[in-house]
Amino acid sequence: MLTEKQPTATFVLLVRHGENEWVSSGRLAGRTPNVHLNEKGQAQAQALAGMLAKQPIRAVYSSPLVRCVETAEPLAALLGLPICEDAGLIEVDYGEWMGAELKELNKLPEWSKVQHYPSSFRFPGGETLRELQQRVVDTVERLAAAHPNQTIVLFSHGDVIRTLLAHFAGTPLDLFQRIHISTASLSTLAIFDGRPALLNMNVTTELPVFEVKPPKDTEPGAVAPAADLTAADEVA
Repeated sequence: MLTEKQPTATFVLLVRHGENEWVSSGRLAGRTPNVHLNEKGQAQAQALAGMLAKQPIRAVYSSPLVRCVETAEPLAALLGLPICEDAGLIEVDYGEWMGAELKELNKLPEWSKVQHYPSSFRFPGGETLRELQQRVVDTVERLAAAHPNQTIVLFSHGDVIRTLLAHFAGTPLDLFQRIHISTASLSTLAIFDGRPALLNMNVTTELPVFEVKPPKDTEPGAVAPAADLTAADEVA
């Protein structure tokens, strides 16, 4: 006689780390160690903790990089939960590009490929975005399976979360750049009996100001190219 399988649901809260000086200065932090939250990032982490404190969170997971752990600490302290570091949530391996300034990378011919055909690109000496996506999808499915009928929170990085959301939204990897994930933002994935649903995306505790700001070396009145508007916030 077949036993009827009970339905399960897991809610996965995906949080990008708070701001740090690499974000604000337009550099590609990648896996650089000891990149700490700046003052704004610390305030973002506290605000996130307040927003999520009443959620029935049963486990807190984080990328091992310190900027993610520091973002997780206020919430974990409020909930009385340990922070479980998981290497599957770590930032992209940008290889030789790690530590570079985005304005300099933007001059490379490879930059266009990252923007328009990223699924085929390997960062010099590092990962491909396809490898990244497979890694983080496997990680989230593993953690969700370990917490049936529970809510868990995962602290990670911009490109990690964007490629993950693209997968569960059924969006081709080559279009993942259309997804914007701000620092200290929340995106929620629900998995109902193995079937994913995106409940929200890029929720922040404070509504950003939607304004085009020209680069510092642009003539007054000029408009910044679209590619310059979000690049630093996306990848550091």
